[in-house]
Amino acid sequence: MRKKTVFILQDTKESVDKVSKCFADSEDYEVTGTATDGINGVSLIADKKPDILITELVLSGYDGLSVIERIKELKANVKIIVLSALCREEAVMKAISAGADYFIAKPFSEKALMSRVKELFREGKDLIKPFVSAAPLHSVSLEEKISKIFINVGIPPHIKGYVFLREGVMMAVQDPEIINNITKKLYPMIGEKFSTSASKVERAIRHAIEVAWNRGRIENINNLLGVRAYVGAEKPTNGEFIALVADKMLLEKA
Repeated sequence: MRKKTVFILQDTKESVDKVSKCFADSEDYEVTGTATDGINGVSLIADKKPDILITELVLSGYDGLSVIERIKELKANVKIIVLSALCREEAVMKAISAGADYFIAKPFSEKALMSRVKELFREGKDLIKPFVSAAPLHSVSLEEKISKIFINVGIPPHIKGYVFLREGVMMAVQDPEIINNITKKLYPMIGEKFSTSASKVERAIRHAIEVAWNRGRIENINNLLGVRAYVGAEKPTNGEFIALVADKMLLEKA
């Protein structure tokens, strides 16, 4: 089986080199092109036709969003991961809306990037498994739906709790009973995947929820989850929030 080809489009040579190293010893992927400006990048992508593009949003020439739009216009069959230091809510939403399959905030870990790359071509795209994020669908994947909820309620994508929360929700969608074992099972499983402790997972998730409430997005939360009204300083526990979002995903799937 041939290797999947990767094109790396980042704003500096240093960033290009750092991403390239992630694939240096891979038996499944190879870097076949790189660029540090959008105009040159689009031209090379059209020529090389890679399987995967890993792009920054902040680029000279065409910015990352313009690159994605032009690739879509070319109808190139390229999976797109945005790997960017620009991770404001509106930037994430625009990237996903433009056609990006995943968004990863810098600084990033090699493990997280390679995990996303592998998910792009995983079979059984509608199957959500513990430890495994949802693979992108042709319309909107489960992961994207969860991400949009988090962004709308005010959880910024660059904090650790955002990723841990998303993983927790996806695990709860696959196995709703896990919410009854959040301390002994869910936190340790997330911690194992991201090479951290269960206690740090719990604290990061709690912090992410607190950030949303401190931003005053309670009305957004009530509208999106539609379960019960939160008022004033009242906020759900980690388990309740994960269960609420997971229930919403299960109801939409039904």
